Order: sequence, then C-alpha cells, then structure tokens
Amino acid sequence: MIPTTEPVQGNDRATYRQVLAEPRFRLLFATRTIAITAGSLRITTYSVLVFAVTGSALLSALAFGIGFLPQLFGSLLLGSLADRLPPRALITGGYALECAAALLLALVRMPIAASLGVMALVALATPVYGGASSRLVAQWLKGDAYVLGRSLNNIASSGAQLFGLALGGAVVAALGPHRALAVSAALYLGCALALRIRLPRLKPPDAVRGGGAAVRASLHGAGRLLRGHTVRRLMLAQWLPPAFVTGAEGLIVAYAGGHGFAPGWYAVLMGCLPVGMLAGDLLIGRLLRPPARERLVVPLTALTGLPLLLFAAEPGVGVSSCLLLLSGLGLAYGLGLQRPFLNALPPDGRGQAFGLLGSGSMTLQGVGPACFGAMAAGAGTGGAMALAGGAALLTAGWMLTWHPPHSPRKEHAA
Repeated sequence: MIPTTEPVQGNDRATYRQVLAEPRFRLLFATRTIAITAGSLRITTYSVLVFAVTGSALLSALAFGIGFLPQLFGSLLLGSLADRLPPRALITGGYALECAAALLLALVRMPIAASLGVMALVALATPVYGGASSRLVAQWLKGDAYVLGRSLNNIASSGAQLFGLALGGAVVAALGPHRALAVSAALYLGCALALRIRLPRLKPPDAVRGGGAAVRASLHGAGRLLRGHTVRRLMLAQWLPPAFVTGAEGLIVAYAGGHGFAPGWYAVLMGCLPVGMLAGDLLIGRLLRPPARERLVVPLTALTGLPLLLFAAEPGVGVSSCLLLLSGLGLAYGLGLQRPFLNALPPDGRGQAFGLLGSGSMTLQGVGPACFGAMAAGAGTGGAMALAGGAALLTAGWMLTWHPPHSPRKEHAA
C-alpha cells in the first residue's frame, strides 16, 4: 500500500488543457523543453568532438556521462539554494551558465581534462535551478493539475531528449561540432532571455547568509529529507525501477549484435522504451483519477520488470520490441507517487527535495548500465536484462510491505 499524508487537495481529475492554461507553467514548460533539447545536442556533439580529437571510446563515453554524476554532489552541497535564492534569477542564471559552457566549448580549444571539468562544474548547478523550477510548478499547480504537470514534463523530456540526439547528428553533419555547440548555446540563451523577460519576480522564503551557511544548510536539509522515513522510501521508489530499466536498456546494443539482428534494429529496440513511457504517461495521466493511479503504483512497477524477465529466453526482434514497449509503459507508475511525495515534503525544503530527487535518479541511471553490463559477462546479455527485471519486481514486492504512517507531519520537524 502506498503511504500518503493527509490529502491537501481533492481527488478530481484534471486535464492537460487545464494545466497548460496556466501561463507561468507554460513558460517554464516551454523553456525546459527547449533546454533539454539544447542539452542533448550539446552532450552528443561534445562526445563526438572528444572522440574525433582522442579516438578513445572511453573518453567519448565519459564526455557523454560527465553531466550526470556531479549533480548528486551539487544537490547535497548546494541544494538549499533552490529554496533560498530568488527563483527567476536562479533559473535564468542556470540557463545562462549552460549557454556560457556551450560557447566555451565551441570557441576555446582546451585540453580534454579542462573541458570535462567545465561540464562537471555546470552539472553541479543543475539540481539547484532545476529544483527551483520544480518548486514553482508545485506552487502554481494544485491537486491533480500538479501530477499532470509532472506528466507533461516527463513526456516533453523524453521527446526533447530523442529530438536533441537526432538533431545533434544532423547539425554536426551539416555544420561541424563547434558550430553545433554554438547552436546549443543559442538555444540556452533564448531560454534565459524568455525567463528573464516573462517570469514574475518572486522572493524566496529564506535569505542566503553566505556560502558556508548555504553548504551547511544544504547538508542539513538533505539529511533531514533522507532521515524522514516516508520521503526516503518515496525517493527510493522513484529512483530504483528506472535505474534497473536503464540497466537493461544499456545492454540492448550488445543483445541485438549478439543475436544477429539486422543492422539498425538496435535503434528500433532502444526507441521502444521511451515510446512505451510516453504512451503510459498519456494513458495513465489522462484517463485515470488520482486514487486509481495511486492504487496502480505496485502493478505498474511490476510491469517495468516482468517483461524483462522474458529476455532470459533470448527472444527474437519482434517479441523483444513488444517486451520493451511494455516495460516502458510500466514507468507510468511514477505518476501515482507524485501526490504522496509532494504532500510528504516540508514546505520550506521542496526545491532541495526536487533537486535531490532528480540528481539521485540521474546518478543511479548512470550506475545501472555499468552494474548490469558487468553481470552480462557471466550471465549473458539476455540473462543480465532478466536480472534487471527481477530487481524491478523485487522493488514492487517491497512496495507491497508499505503501510501508511500514523503521523507523517512529525517527519517535517525531524
């Protein structure tokens, strides 16, 4: 049973049209979608550039993933700033920083280690301005509208990542990697200017009292969040199944190659998971009321893992496509956790909580492919994908042991 706190909103179902009718959300939604496209373009282009210079697959892979792991450290050390700085300045400054990094990579020839350092430093700030943006969404969208707002962000994120990756290949081929990085910088600059002009100026709940105080507050806030039983397990529930699914996704290329699938089919298989996720978010978000979504959290979590178990039987390309679509569909389980998670958060720490949620998810999704890739050496690719599915099923079983807390509000004071 999924733990909840005292409901602060009714169980009426919202619509995507109602969510998009909020002009401030529309602005954040549009700029975030463009920024994700710019980020995918930058990551792809930078990885291509590093490989062209070094010829090293390892350094190219490191260039692709360098923007993920530092986010966890940024959330732990700087996450409180999401609740303590003016949100317009913070989000605008974040996109301006991303723009500056892309321009620096485009215009300045620097050693690979230095360019990796630039990317890592920018990643430290990502959970801060991302958390501030998520806090504003939670402030402006109430009840089920908030859940559908998160759903829209998920849908746009998946679509923008896919489009950014495809755009990266086309722009690099047409303009070369350095000009492609300049295009990414221009997209980030457009987001920063739009927010600076159109986002209302809002005051943060608390003032910043210096860098040292901000770090201490961030560490204290992260500790308070993770000590809270309800918040901690709701975070784990949102971190673990996507990490396991991503672990299986990381083996698709090797699985397709090892089974002699025709060239290009690996790309089709890799596209099945995000397509399934998009369909799941649309169906579950649009058709079901909030209580029904929350009741389906455990079955949908199980659906992320159950199809992956069948990869132990080494299915062909058609069956594999269907299994991956079903697994992606199950990722809609997260919609049923949005309202309980929001209700469990301390009001003065929501920005940091959203930043920690996103950075923890990114980190585990980066670790998942490495872990299950190592298992594939002994169990084979199909066996390792089945193990990833089994881990997701175990997570669903763990969720079945949950019970509603008797006094959730006490965790806020912990």
